[in-house]
Amino acid sequence: MPGSTFAFSSSALRSLRLEEELLERHKYVQRRNRALQKTSSAPWLSRGLGHFTRRMDSQVCSDPLVQNALFSGDLGEVQHFFSEDAPVNLIIEARGDELRWTSGELGLWSLTYEQELTTPLHITASRGYTDCLKHLLMHGANVEFAPGGQTPLQEACENGCTESVQLLLSFGANPNAVSDTGFTSLHYCKTPESISCAKLLLQYGASVNYLSEEEADTPLHIAARHGLEKHVRLLLRHGAAVNKKNKEEQTPLNAACSQPHGSDHMDLYYKVCKELIENNADIHTKDRDQQHPLHLACKNASSKVVEMLLELGSNVNVMSYSGSTAMQYILQNVAYKLEHRPENVVRALLNYGAVRIWPGALIKVLTYCCSSPRTIEALMNTYDRVRATEDWEDAVPHEIQQRHPLFFESLFCLGQKPRSLQHLARYSVRLHLGGKLPHVLPQLPLPTTIRDFLMLRFEDVLY
Repeated sequence: MPGSTFAFSSSALRSLRLEEELLERHKYVQRRNRALQKTSSAPWLSRGLGHFTRRMDSQVCSDPLVQNALFSGDLGEVQHFFSEDAPVNLIIEARGDELRWTSGELGLWSLTYEQELTTPLHITASRGYTDCLKHLLMHGANVEFAPGGQTPLQEACENGCTESVQLLLSFGANPNAVSDTGFTSLHYCKTPESISCAKLLLQYGASVNYLSEEEADTPLHIAARHGLEKHVRLLLRHGAAVNKKNKEEQTPLNAACSQPHGSDHMDLYYKVCKELIENNADIHTKDRDQQHPLHLACKNASSKVVEMLLELGSNVNVMSYSGSTAMQYILQNVAYKLEHRPENVVRALLNYGAVRIWPGALIKVLTYCCSSPRTIEALMNTYDRVRATEDWEDAVPHEIQQRHPLFFESLFCLGQKPRSLQHLARYSVRLHLGGKLPHVLPQLPLPTTIRDFLMLRFEDVLY
């Protein structure tokens, strides 16, 4: 039956979790066995204090002294352990930083640290220990060896280690190698610090439009999603496809608009979107759910992006697959985006002709959006009359009323008093101009104060 859900018993949930754990463990063992097969052609040489063990079937290092030397970047110790006769393509089973639930033979679950397969080259490259890295490379370390699923180059890019990237590329690392998860090194350049890594990869022939295997993301999708303006500009300059869609049918512009971000990153995402649009990104493109960039930007309360899209001609009242307009998206998220100043998005939509809320639903909007009085103010100032009832006062928590006493007192009085003549004049002008208001007003010889008033300037009180 559509919309129905099924309740799972605790034993069924435990069985599903156990099955998932066994599958992950099986993948881990397979990856480890593949890596061991690649390194089983030469026996280990026994030396020193038993740092290396002679084994014909594998080359796994569990010696803490060797691992400490690598993880700390101790060049002297690395030179000591990896001299002329010592193997450098070792497999190290390192403990990860993240905890995960694992089950034992008796089916008991416990929290243990993740185990990950790595190599001396991965450890030194990803931490920027370039002297140790160079020593290993000079002694024949395999730049494509990836027992954990990623190459040393990919891990160096992920950590923004530019000098490591330069060294690995100069020793023949393949910039287009694909990880177990289907990403190239350019996909892993997803931090501000990795911009120099991206430049080097492109110089060495990295494919700028390679699609990741699972999501079909290009590096431009990744850069846009992470708000990386410099990366976006670099990739576009090297021929990145600005309107390429991934499996969710998102273009890089959709990806940038849909990515949740804090209020301190709003300018970053605005610059990314602006860069994409200036390079011919389609502002009318739709994803799999028929969501336009405007819908997605409203969902994230990105006011500057919303205003830019509206100014460039985005349809303010177009509906997504679920039947929601841009106004509905922002009103659903007002309470969660207060730091983003969602009232600016609501005002912009109204100024560009968004369909107003049905008066009968205003109390519902008041209930969900009362924590943003300016959002309520913008909405109320698009009506010539509002029939406020006693239910409205009950819909607003007492603590919020105390925080904004003047505004809510003026709001609750709208049921007994007519709106001011000044507001009614504004209402008539706005009704006449409709969504053309932002384009027409600048052409009229009006004082700035009147122009701002017509554009729903916030006054924190209703007249």
